[in-house]
Amino acid sequence: MVATLIAFAGLAIQEPKINFIDMIIGKGEPAQAGDIVAIDYRGTTTTGLEFGSTQNRPPQAFPLGKGVVIEGLEQALIGMKPGGKRVISVPPELGYGDKANGPIPPNSTLIYEITLLRVDKEGAEPKIEIVEVADGEGAPAKEGDELEVHYTVRFLNGLKLDSSHDRNETFKVTLGQTAVIKGFTQGLTGMKQGGKRKVTIPYQLAYGESGRGPQLPPFSTLVFDLEIVKIGK
Repeated sequence: MVATLIAFAGLAIQEPKINFIDMIIGKGEPAQAGDIVAIDYRGTTTTGLEFGSTQNRPPQAFPLGKGVVIEGLEQALIGMKPGGKRVISVPPELGYGDKANGPIPPNSTLIYEITLLRVDKEGAEPKIEIVEVADGEGAPAKEGDELEVHYTVRFLNGLKLDSSHDRNETFKVTLGQTAVIKGFTQGLTGMKQGGKRKVTIPYQLAYGESGRGPQLPPFSTLVFDLEIVKIGK
């Protein structure tokens, strides 16, 4: 009996682990616990049942390492770089275990196809990113100027949220005075009449950690195509 117990104690107990294949490595700083990550994903069971997807939906953004998603998905995201694509197999122990979850049967191995769209590093100062498309002419827009603006705003995966073009009407804003998100004001500052910019606004300078209703999920980074049609003083 003692010999049997000793033999059993010597056995290596294997911890459940994920398996993955990197389709694209990505670039930049890898994701770590505490970072805010934004992903596109498609999730299926091994039988091909799709249980979740961001197709035609905003990306899913959340703090990594806080238990917002299943453990296997968190493990898979650690070390990924923005722009990376990874196919992951998550065993039941790191997924939903022996319990059903919506359409997912008990003891299901889950397959995820993930694209890491963005990583906001913990503690980093939020800044907008600007790509100049057309310079425009005249004096740069400054605080107090009355602007007529055309804009289109999309999520990181390209899904359109809103556009002034769809209404065939410019958006009027007094720079620095009209109540808009900080990143929008920062993106317009310095533009000239006729100028065009693509401005990426991190969630901290947009609608923050809470988002805004069902159309704007928490931690949403927004991408604006801006055009100043007219600058008035």
